[in-house]
Amino acid sequence: MTNPKLLAIGMAICLLVSCSEQENVAPEKEAISPESIAKLNALGFKTDNAFKYNGSLVVEGDIVLNEADLNHMKPSNIVAIEEQYHTDNLVSSLPRTIDVYVSTSFSSKYFTAVDAAITRYNSENLNLTFQRVTSSSGADIAINPSPWWYYWFGILGSAGFPTAGGDPHNEILLTTQYYDGVSDIGALTTTIAHEMGHCIGFRHTDYMDRSYSCGGSADDEGDGGVGANHIPGTPTNPDAASWMLACSDGSDRPFNTNDKTALDYLY
Repeated sequence: MTNPKLLAIGMAICLLVSCSEQENVAPEKEAISPESIAKLNALGFKTDNAFKYNGSLVVEGDIVLNEADLNHMKPSNIVAIEEQYHTDNLVSSLPRTIDVYVSTSFSSKYFTAVDAAITRYNSENLNLTFQRVTSSSGADIAINPSPWWYYWFGILGSAGFPTAGGDPHNEILLTTQYYDGVSDIGALTTTIAHEMGHCIGFRHTDYMDRSYSCGGSADDEGDGGVGANHIPGTPTNPDAASWMLACSDGSDRPFNTNDKTALDYLY
């Protein structure tokens, strides 16, 4: 999830990091090939400020993609509007329990927020049940602190999408330099639930026009793709309260009626 105020700070963030972090050298953002940019655009991903690092693509502020996976996502003629969307790959072998591990390097409030996010999902009586486990061995999703340079680039957290084999994305990264200063457990819960949403296949509700939640100029990307499938029953108008908006305003956003419809439809 992205915070527009943080993004606006840009490289001035370096003034806020600790002395030890200032001693590090920010990694170079690798350019994404024109071919991959074209594939991302055709699939409905916003590519402004997207970059490649250590073999992975970071797009839309908090989504991590394997470049090789783009070859399995073929564009279609879906016209994107403000509705709920999901990826082509979803979690399979339902009903299923998803084990979530939280790094012990986090403070207690992160554990509280993860438990609250799990409760939000489990209260919907889905065919997915989440449970927190105390060992990373065999966990389906591990929640870890992000690399220090995430904060440098204005990334507050990241996650990916389910695998072609039907497993959830296996890692969520949270930027402690930012979230350690967040006292609202509800807001942190929403962020974690948002990244969990990506792990089980949810796209940003406003991925086609991030100006809706992020501000700035509107994008006119229209074509979605196999990776952006409309969820029937969700509205055709903007949904300001959705937990899957691209940018956070720092508020607590439990699942609203449209979110629940989307969750129930998929799982």
